[in-house]
Amino acid sequence: MSDQDIQLLESQFPAVSGSAFAAARDRVLAAGHSVLQSQDGVIYEVFPDGRKVAIKHIEPPTPSVPGKIFTLR
Repeated sequence: MSDQDIQLLESQFPAVSGSAFAAARDRVLAAGHSVLQSQDGVIYEVFPDGRKVAIKHIEPPTPSVPGKIFTLR
C-alpha cells in the first residue's frame, strides 16, 4: 500500500467513522436503550422517546490543530 493510498484512507476516516457512530446510536435507540451524548458542555442521557436528562457538566473541548503535539502529565 502506497503513502498516497494511506493518505486517501485517512482522509475518509472522519466521515466514515461519523456515519458508523450515527448508525450505532440509531440501533441502540431503536432497541429501546438510552445513549449518552455531550452537547454544549453537558453530558446528556438521551432516551428512545427523545427525552434528554442532564447528567454532568463538563469542560469545553480543547481545540487542536492537525500535527500539534500534546504532552500529557
